[in-house]
Amino acid sequence: MNKAALGKAWPRLSLPRKVRSDFIFVYGFCHRVTETQRFPSLSLRLRDSVANPSSELKNDLRRNVRVSITTLITFSKEAGLKVRIVLFACLLSLATQVFAQTSPAAAAARAYRQTHEHEIMTEYVNLLSLPNVASDTANIGRNAALIKQMLERRGVKTRLLEIPAAPPVVFGELSTPGATRTVIFYVHYDGQPVEPAKWAGGDPFRPILRSASLEAGGKEIPFPGKGEKFDPEWRLYARSTGDDKAPIVSICAALDALQASKIKLNANIKFFFEGEEEAGSPHLQQIVEKYRDLLQADAWLICDGPVDQTRRQQIYFGARGVTGFELTVYGPRRELHSGHYGNWAPNPALMLSKLLASMKDDDGRVLIKNYYDGIQPLSESEKRAFAEAPDNDSLLKRELGLGWSEGGGKQLSEVINLPSLNIRGFVSSSVGATARNVVPSTATASLDIRLVKGIDHHVAVDRVVAHIRAQGYHVVETEPDDATRLQYPKIVKLTRQGGYNASKTSLDLPISQAVIAAVESAHGKVIKMPTLGGSVPLYIFTDYLKTPCIGIPIANHDNNQHSANENMRLQNLWDGIETMAALLTIK
Repeated sequence: MNKAALGKAWPRLSLPRKVRSDFIFVYGFCHRVTETQRFPSLSLRLRDSVANPSSELKNDLRRNVRVSITTLITFSKEAGLKVRIVLFACLLSLATQVFAQTSPAAAAARAYRQTHEHEIMTEYVNLLSLPNVASDTANIGRNAALIKQMLERRGVKTRLLEIPAAPPVVFGELSTPGATRTVIFYVHYDGQPVEPAKWAGGDPFRPILRSASLEAGGKEIPFPGKGEKFDPEWRLYARSTGDDKAPIVSICAALDALQASKIKLNANIKFFFEGEEEAGSPHLQQIVEKYRDLLQADAWLICDGPVDQTRRQQIYFGARGVTGFELTVYGPRRELHSGHYGNWAPNPALMLSKLLASMKDDDGRVLIKNYYDGIQPLSESEKRAFAEAPDNDSLLKRELGLGWSEGGGKQLSEVINLPSLNIRGFVSSSVGATARNVVPSTATASLDIRLVKGIDHHVAVDRVVAHIRAQGYHVVETEPDDATRLQYPKIVKLTRQGGYNASKTSLDLPISQAVIAAVESAHGKVIKMPTLGGSVPLYIFTDYLKTPCIGIPIANHDNNQHSANENMRLQNLWDGIETMAALLTIK
């Protein structure tokens, strides 16, 4: 956003021209700081807060006035801006009044949280302490039982939705007399598998409080004593802190706040907390079909995913589908001495590397025939939403240490509208201290495809299979026997791993506009994303139940979801409580 565009965005404030011009100056100053990379993290916080007034402006700037002013004065000694710094301090104070929340529910949630942080964190830590991999039946059951108790303590009518061999869905219901609208909050309580050795501290289910992110040098710190405050920039580390137990705790705290303030609900509220989303939701359709009558609603609110990389609240109206598969290429029946047999025995690691390399060009475009066929075109409102979304690419490259990105120059927000092809793992023999001088006997790669609306997940894998065959490979689905190995010089075993299709909801629906209004009443102007980069099984709700789905994430973008050292920035949890309070009282 340039200065002219910023100026046009502020007339509703009815501020004097001088004050408005000084706000614009602050934006320009922060932009220059960003471009010179003098204080990138500070400039990110200031630039986006000033350019996009929201609760983040109040939270971040009020909280960081002292350090921000000190840093700016240091910089101004070189730039000659001391006079402006004094003005900027005044503007910070003014901003906290100009952008007050308009949602009584969100304001009540903030006031309640400020006096109940210890109780909220205790409940959060207890929930995170339960291992929650979907295949761990015993512990998944313990998670479901605890969440059921958490809802029941808030007066929610609760039951478990069950089918054989599947983790239970925790279902809850709050009826509102006279309500004409029903919304369902979706959250999943299972998490990705863990490798404890890769976690700082060694135990993914022992929540650890740190003074900052590990990448920023955060150190483990004790939980504050009763009466002591939590720093909102602290991080809590454990599996599922952000993906996806935080919304459960946020919803419960928001219910407490509404009850304490005697704020009434306006709609009938239901809760649907799934226990195997990270395993691909293989039983979700069966559960939905069995309990179809119970799950009728005007909208599903999907509380999963991260906020925008600028830390601004975003709302998404669709999610990419996902599917996965593994490829195994075969060499000799057993590993061979690389001196005796190298340059003669085919090396499956090299063969698989070449096969994978044939699938994408240097810009990341997939070269598989017909791979992009069928993509549903963007609507006009979706095009506008993407055009209005912030360009975070340069900031992300600095944050992630990337000298380039795929996409041939396209922004991240553009390329998530295309199907992806990702190598998520590659194994062949050994490396490091256990490496041996051998020709490997096999090589295996695990891949995932993120799908967009218009491409079926079965068709996407079929196109990959056709490409592999075009490279001269015989494709099998089971381990090849000796006769097959002797008959075909190049063999690939392809193991499909299920998946689901992408889903979309129109931004123009009345319920979509109602959700936008509710969230903006808590946080100011939000970012509207037609499609989330990640995958959530929304198609079950949109395609089978014929119900709109809208996503409202709360986790920080750098929460390491799906990876080791997953974490939650406490301010995101606090903001999430306000978000949920606003949504629970949606009109």
